[in-house]
Amino acid sequence: MLTRRSLSLLGTGALSSVAIRPVFAQTAGDRAAAFVKSTGDRILGAMRGAGSVDERRKILGPIIDSAIDVDGIARFCLGRFWKNASADQQKRYTELFHKVLIGNITSRLGEYQEVKLTIGRSQPRDDNDIVSTVIERPNNPPATVDWVVANAGTAPKVIDVIAENTSLRQTQRNDYAAYLTRNNNDVDALITAMRAQLEQN
Repeated sequence: MLTRRSLSLLGTGALSSVAIRPVFAQTAGDRAAAFVKSTGDRILGAMRGAGSVDERRKILGPIIDSAIDVDGIARFCLGRFWKNASADQQKRYTELFHKVLIGNITSRLGEYQEVKLTIGRSQPRDDNDIVSTVIERPNNPPATVDWVVANAGTAPKVIDVIAENTSLRQTQRNDYAAYLTRNNNDVDALITAMRAQLEQN
């Protein structure tokens, strides 16, 4: 259910070697850029030392959870259906959202070993900071990707990725809404589809 394009971009950014200008952590924008760099370095290190798929998931899980607001993104992606879901459905859906995200990134680790992420300028937008990056992959043109970082000055988390002027969490939200509309607004149907997706990884 998570689109291949969105997961590819998330995985590409997270698993990249990072080039960044010197950061002195004087502004929220500087701290946001340093956070994106640090996250990339941590996941790249985990990738280099990883063994089996299960081992990679165990290593990457805590890193992803610490860097990305997975719970918040999961709620956002379910949209208006979140408040109509039971507490049990919310719990099962959120747990699967975590596993599907980590599973997709883990299964694509080998594809990103030669990817380079260059960090550009940071700028404030609403209550967040936008870190602009350029992703370079072998045999592909460079792609501009913006990372939306919340709480850069205190407890930074990535809450969205914007590629080609498109919010990837909004795209996922639209996909989920369309699926639920076709399936009588049944959250359990979405959960079943997510579980099937997870089993394919």
